[in-house]
Amino acid sequence: MSTKHKTVDADLAREFGLSAEEYDRVLSIMGRTPSLTELGVFSVMWSEHCSYKSSRKWLKTLPTTAPWVIHGPGENAGVVDVGEGLAAIFKMESHNHPSFIEPYQGAATGVGGILRDVFTMGARPVANLNALRFGAPETLRTREIVDGVVRGVGGYGNCVGVPTVGGEVNFHRAYDGNPLVNAMTVGVARQDRIFLSAAAGIGNPVVYVGSKTGRDGIHGATMSSAEFDENALAKRPTVQVGDPFVEKLLIEACLELMATDAIVAIQDMGAAGLTSSSVEMAGKGGVGIDLDLDAVPQREPGMTAYEMMLSESQERMLIVLKPERTEQARAIFEKWELDFAVVGHLTDTGHIVVRHRGEVEADIPLDPLADQAPIYDRPTAPLPAPEPVGDIHDPLGLEKTLTTLLGCPDLASRAWIWNQYDSTVGGQTAQRPGGADAAIVKVDDTTIGLALTTDCTPRYCKANPRAGGAQAVAEAWRNITATGATPLAVTDNLNFGNPEKPEIMAQFVAAIEGMGEACRTLDFPVVSGNVSLYNETRDPDGTTQAILPTPAIGALGVLKDVRQHIGLAMPEKGTLLLVGETKGHLGQSLWLREVLGRETGDAPEVDLQAERRNGDFVREQILAGNVLACHDVSDGGVLIAVAEMVMASGHGCELEPPQSGMRPEAFWFGEDQARYLVAVSGDGTGFAATAKAAGVPVRVMGRIGGDSLTLPSGAILAAARLRAVNEAFFPALMDR
Repeated sequence: MSTKHKTVDADLAREFGLSAEEYDRVLSIMGRTPSLTELGVFSVMWSEHCSYKSSRKWLKTLPTTAPWVIHGPGENAGVVDVGEGLAAIFKMESHNHPSFIEPYQGAATGVGGILRDVFTMGARPVANLNALRFGAPETLRTREIVDGVVRGVGGYGNCVGVPTVGGEVNFHRAYDGNPLVNAMTVGVARQDRIFLSAAAGIGNPVVYVGSKTGRDGIHGATMSSAEFDENALAKRPTVQVGDPFVEKLLIEACLELMATDAIVAIQDMGAAGLTSSSVEMAGKGGVGIDLDLDAVPQREPGMTAYEMMLSESQERMLIVLKPERTEQARAIFEKWELDFAVVGHLTDTGHIVVRHRGEVEADIPLDPLADQAPIYDRPTAPLPAPEPVGDIHDPLGLEKTLTTLLGCPDLASRAWIWNQYDSTVGGQTAQRPGGADAAIVKVDDTTIGLALTTDCTPRYCKANPRAGGAQAVAEAWRNITATGATPLAVTDNLNFGNPEKPEIMAQFVAAIEGMGEACRTLDFPVVSGNVSLYNETRDPDGTTQAILPTPAIGALGVLKDVRQHIGLAMPEKGTLLLVGETKGHLGQSLWLREVLGRETGDAPEVDLQAERRNGDFVREQILAGNVLACHDVSDGGVLIAVAEMVMASGHGCELEPPQSGMRPEAFWFGEDQARYLVAVSGDGTGFAATAKAAGVPVRVMGRIGGDSLTLPSGAILAAARLRAVNEAFFPALMDR
């Protein structure tokens, strides 16, 4: 029996993702049995994806304000002041479940959706980034997902004309049945031309623009709020289909209209489509909204009200216009060959009323739809203590260990991926992927540079969610600092398993606590973000596999003069110094996993005061012109960071012996935080003296010169050999 003929009852509500208690609340609000369309509206608006019912309590604890924050969470994207009357508008969102079901379209529409979140506020998008997590690389399904996701990200971003400038990629078997595709977009707007979503003006027309509505993506929001099972691939109809060429037209048409005074409010039709956009706009504005679905442009015959309200067809926007500007707006959208239809008007009823074919299909009070949405304080369980690291021994030696790590999935060159993305379209990319710890994009017609990065180390978060959450923020802050930019704010994408399981909820809460502490100490507020829960796969035997807790951080910083930024490429000559204290922490390190085959130990300590002190010092020295190259020390430790600097330029370095009294593998591959490698001219004594006066630990690592990396043992590894090892993984993986 098709959905449109089903009887609305508690069983159907459960099928739509509402619990028995939630359905009882719907009955109480409505005072009657809801229609199918009304049930659909409640189910998507009260889904985890739209209502944040398990996470809202904890999200409120994050710092969200600062003198440079113009708009924090609550709008389509966060907005920060970057100088000269301009604002950066940015956000990160997930498209995880769709990207498992249909990798190409799942990833492509993830990019399209986050672009709309940014340009709906008046910003021209200037950069895309992504954070991708895949399953074990040896499986065929992982290779299929990698191929589809990368092509989808590149295909959409390249065609729409927005450069993809950075991101990260990791592999782990925990993502076998549930990859993560987190997409981030950054745009730039004038501070006096930022558009918000709160509807206003009783009687004002509500206008639908963009593509026609089809049946793709129906119940996508509720699908994203549930665990997968062995039938996941049967959910293909819930995955949207994107058209980047229409998106490009939509960007230009919206920005042209935004140059007029026609717009009262504007909202992207994202998750839950026409339902969420109309409900959120009217709800924020404290007004009612009356919709006539007969006027909605449709690409398929015989669509029902239920289907139109829940469709997640792409490239669509909802706009409240000044009545006298309707025809001016129509002319703009018709010029760009986009659909334009007046589909309703604002009312003073406080209700959303949906009409179709002369019938009222839905009549729902908006206040209780939002105010009485469930908010859960889910139980947590004590977090288990990390498993001990165990006995440490070095079976490979320094040279073999280095090449082993450089070739492993998490450290191998991402050039195979980057080369499928257009990272320079638009002509404002000042630092391409791989050239620095953060991408740099110049703001057109100014000297301002934006530094952009995404970061998270999920294995740390699994071992110690609080430390892992703090480390994700700290590493993003370090990566921006290492370019010379001042970190301003973050957007987050919190990817976790089923929050109804106390152990998963405990991970979430601890990670939020760690993030909040780091953001406060580093003056790095959270201005936007997304929560993606139920990232678990249920096997036929009933067991479930949750992803590693992955609170991905997207971060933005600013340079007043983009010409002052630096990269990580080793210069021709000079001295290499290590800033920060080395203790040789090997717990949860890549060395431990790749060499000894263990995923044990605690996450490294995150000393936020040391992060702030060391980072502020390094940034001051970069902006003073005292640093030739800089690279933060993260995955793989010091020797990996040195090798990455050598590979980036082809210039070599002769390293000094390790710190006395420390095991060589701990010194070279330990993953202690708050550290940077800096290349300076001369012998480094002046820099070291300045650091000492500032209370910043520093030591000489080696002399820069030649075209090879010379290890303390005397082994010489040519930069070309290091590159060959580092670049082999992805071509070999995808050529299988």
